[in-house]
Amino acid sequence: MEKAKVYFTDFRTKAFGDGLPTKLKKMIKKAGIGQIDMKGRFVAIKLHFGELGNISYLRPNYARAVVDVVKAQGGKPFLTDCNTMYPGSRKNALEHLECAWENGFTPLTVGCPILIGDGLRGTDDIVVPVAGGEYVREAKIGHAVMDADVFISLTHFKGHELTGFGGTLKNIGMGCGSRRGKAEQHSDSKASIKESLCKGCRACLKECANNALEFNKETKKTHVNQDNCVGCGRCLGACNFDAISFGYDAAVASLNCRMAEYAKAVLDGRPHFHISLIVDVSPNCDCHGENDAPILPDIGMFASFDPLALDQACADACLKATPLPGSQLSDNMAKPDFVDHHDHFANSRPESEWRTCLAHAAKIGLGTREYDVIVVK
Repeated sequence: MEKAKVYFTDFRTKAFGDGLPTKLKKMIKKAGIGQIDMKGRFVAIKLHFGELGNISYLRPNYARAVVDVVKAQGGKPFLTDCNTMYPGSRKNALEHLECAWENGFTPLTVGCPILIGDGLRGTDDIVVPVAGGEYVREAKIGHAVMDADVFISLTHFKGHELTGFGGTLKNIGMGCGSRRGKAEQHSDSKASIKESLCKGCRACLKECANNALEFNKETKKTHVNQDNCVGCGRCLGACNFDAISFGYDAAVASLNCRMAEYAKAVLDGRPHFHISLIVDVSPNCDCHGENDAPILPDIGMFASFDPLALDQACADACLKATPLPGSQLSDNMAKPDFVDHHDHFANSRPESEWRTCLAHAAKIGLGTREYDVIVVK
């Protein structure tokens, strides 16, 4: 496989010149986004709206820049993300949209509709075969995501407490999974119900096809028959009271491989293009309700047709950067018992690991890890 082309521009601007959104437009046009036929076609732009309390997510201005380019090419864009599997401000479409609005993403600011990909409860998904999948035979992807004719990812590249960094493949694979899809990637366990939170509404029973949920008429609580539970996650979206949960117990290597396979399910068979910004490089995911000080300096904006090459290029750029003082990374490196992993992400979160994701993505044909960087001024 020949090397992929990864386009790059930094965050420098001239006084009284073009702003960063305009610079982003120029960069993605140079990268060839205009080669995609978008006329009259639905274009999903996948990004993360940020958890409430977190302010390191990408500003809506960047999303608007991408939307403007898509509309200029005759496309019908919409911003999208899928609901989370954990309790928070984005676990159903109503709260998710309110979170997006509070964080500045509205049809007025971004210039297009905002759709939550897996619907109101996170149960509106579609089963998508994974070609060459070794860990996942059928991915559970948000229906609206798969209904789009063209797919674009817009990623905030940052650290992550499990996967080392949150890049393009994670934005696509984990982000486009429905609630049960996220549970499948994260968990090797079965459902559990916290009795104190169960209201006895029995809505979850309607979702279970395996007789794993049993209602106790005396206690008016539902519990899980572990012998029958297959861990499908359908019940997760049925509960409005956060009583049902799945463990985050999948080994990191397994999580990484499942994530890569989910990304392949999303991308196969349609045009796609990818953008990643290394800015406000917080040590943890934007799913946190807070963000810590950046561990690395702002580096720039990247784009490519190859999502794997894009992640590799962003990772390499970060590994060459100098850690910022006063960050989690620099604090770790100053500890007396510090062990240098020669990897900023591992030094920031030693329990994390990212290389298996990229290696597995290459194995299943998601792209190449070999690339040439083309600098756009």
